[in-house]
Amino acid sequence: MSDTMPSGGQPSAAVPPAPAETAEREALRDLRLRDFRPRPEVRLPAHQVPRPRFPAIDAHNHLGPAESPAPAARDPARLIATLDEMGIETMVDLDGGWGAALEARIAAFERRFPGRFVHFARVDWPAALSAADPGAYAAAQLRDGVGRGARGLKVWKDLGLHLRDATGALAPVDDARFDPLWAAAGELGVPVLIHVGDPAAFFRPLDATNERAEQLLRRPEWHFYPGFPPLEEIIAQLERLVLRHPGTAFIGAHVGCYAEDLARVGALLDRAPNYHIDISARLAELGRQPRATRALIEAHPDRVLFGTDSCAAPALNAIYYRFLETADEYFPHRPDPDDYTTGRWRIYGLGLPDALLRAVYRDNARRLLRL
Repeated sequence: MSDTMPSGGQPSAAVPPAPAETAEREALRDLRLRDFRPRPEVRLPAHQVPRPRFPAIDAHNHLGPAESPAPAARDPARLIATLDEMGIETMVDLDGGWGAALEARIAAFERRFPGRFVHFARVDWPAALSAADPGAYAAAQLRDGVGRGARGLKVWKDLGLHLRDATGALAPVDDARFDPLWAAAGELGVPVLIHVGDPAAFFRPLDATNERAEQLLRRPEWHFYPGFPPLEEIIAQLERLVLRHPGTAFIGAHVGCYAEDLARVGALLDRAPNYHIDISARLAELGRQPRATRALIEAHPDRVLFGTDSCAAPALNAIYYRFLETADEYFPHRPDPDDYTTGRWRIYGLGLPDALLRAVYRDNARRLLRL
């Protein structure tokens, strides 16, 4: 058969010659990934959503520690104006700390602006692990914090990743020595917002297959491989902890600390009525699986909380609102569309109905925090 005659018998146009190699084409062959900024050519609806449809409670945010507060926290009155602009009714500050520092933070924000701030206490983990009875020490510290006005307990990822006892042994998330702490939270009626692990890619080899390679090259201290427990084991420790303390309300930060596996997150929500999740800092993960995300929220409408993990960032908040409220497709998950720090992909909106939006934005947090 002739090279120019297709099987249908009709002559075809001559194949044009390959374009000559130019300096531009040659340079593009050596394009670095960090310089690749493709511009999507799809034409899609793009809604601007600067404010949420209902007043929102940001259940996961940070004003920074007392010794180095976030810039927005240095002027509370100005921060309030920004919260009003973003439609945030109440911000939950997870950096309350303990003791006198916690009390001073509550006085500066919560008592000065009633209803606008809620503060969570923390535990001095190194001191607790050095105590004769770590659990009793931590429980006493929490009781003191709640007595000073804290509305919850924040647990950070150093538990399970970094904290070691006097013998040098790594303290797991479900370390039985701290059972009195979790029991005390249940008795006091305050939730425990717990962050364990980190994005799954942070626990994988740093090679050409790692979807967060660009981020880990910038922040090598976030790479937990090798020499750390696998993420799957850390999540298993969290699951055992939550199931062992059914009388304590837990909030799994960042979509239960495993936004890449919503089936596993949903399974724990199914098994543990005391378990909740927030959606903070996981737009990139949730937005690339919108149907699975919406199904998770629909299955557990009373246990998903809004949060951003970003203090006073109107442009980022607007992306959260667009993600939750619209059915927009293929839009950036960062205010700068060329910022691929948290993944080289774009996201899709959930288009949640009003009943679910009210629950996620406000009602679930109000019930859990007794506001």
